[in-house]
Amino acid sequence: MDDGKLISFGGPWVALCCAFALHVLDEALTGFLDVYNPTVAALRQRWAWFPMPTWEYRDWLVTLVVACAVCFALTPLAFRGSRSLRVFAWLFAGIMLLNGLGHTLFTVLGRTVESVRFARPAPGFYSSPVLIAAAGWMMVRLGRGRHQRSRRLTAKAAKQRCSDKEPVTSPDGSD
Repeated sequence: MDDGKLISFGGPWVALCCAFALHVLDEALTGFLDVYNPTVAALRQRWAWFPMPTWEYRDWLVTLVVACAVCFALTPLAFRGSRSLRVFAWLFAGIMLLNGLGHTLFTVLGRTVESVRFARPAPGFYSSPVLIAAAGWMMVRLGRGRHQRSRRLTAKAAKQRCSDKEPVTSPDGSD
């Protein structure tokens, strides 16, 4: 920000990291891969280019635990309001919001694709509201930081314009 003040998003960042960790636990305990892998296989049959991988349980869990640890390790940057982390924070929040909404939608439908049905709720559903709330908080905080910056810049520009004007004096030289 031009005036040197950075808006911290540490609180929402920690909340989203915790929600992500809770969601990984929820998926691990409710058989997420039993739905995910057949869904990916069905989508690859329909579209050969489909980019999502299938996973073995151990590899999937280790990958998500490492991703979660990296996110937690970035927490000090979020509390400092790091500009470089903001882009990643928007991406992280967007992915987690869509993830939570997807689990909710699949719970309502009782399936991911036509050939992959499951007993409701969908694996990972229980933590979805927490994921959605934390992602929403992150997005609100990140958006608010942008608006606070523009308000500060507008106020700064207004002050600059006022100081650029010539002082008004009366024709006889008195103020």
